[in-house]
Amino acid sequence: MPVDKRPGLTKHMLIDTALRLLDEVGLEGLTVRRLAAELGVQSPALYWHIRTKQELLDGMADAICRAPGMGPPRDDEPWQDWLLRRARAYRTTLLARRDGARVVAHARSMSPETVALFEQELTAMVERGFTPALALHTIATVTYYVNGFVLQEQAASSSPGSLDSVPPTLLAALREGGGPVGEAAFEHGLRALIDGTSAALSPGTGT
Repeated sequence: MPVDKRPGLTKHMLIDTALRLLDEVGLEGLTVRRLAAELGVQSPALYWHIRTKQELLDGMADAICRAPGMGPPRDDEPWQDWLLRRARAYRTTLLARRDGARVVAHARSMSPETVALFEQELTAMVERGFTPALALHTIATVTYYVNGFVLQEQAASSSPGSLDSVPPTLLAALREGGGPVGEAAFEHGLRALIDGTSAALSPGTGT
């Protein structure tokens, strides 16, 4: 019996459907067989568009990373403001997807379109006084920070548990909103990264 290629099926359709399924069943529940059933085809039909599940995960991660709007800073936008905006939008996008940070952490490659946008970002930072290496390290470090932070947020229990046995200084910190995850903690880490990058630049180039 011939394999149903389903002419209307595209790689973009596969990725969009896989992202929707991700929200419903999580990363563990997302299988090629489940995706094929959702699309109304046999599993072999998918391999006309994706060769392996890893390729599917790469495409999903690529879509998640591009969703916040990759690209260089605006002409009048300081690099610090751009990095803050980029990181916050990226975190919001990861949190909006069930297991979003885990999908990105499993990625092994980026699409040519995403690489081109990344190149534009690096070029813009070099124009603002960064060396190519420092630009790469800065964007990568901020990206890894957001990924790791959201991994913790998405893995955190919905129940805070009892505070009866918490030591006094830690208890005071928690009551002041000093928990290890959440908005305040995220902003503290992000600001520390940006302040550290500013210090790494030569005097007069951090504006």
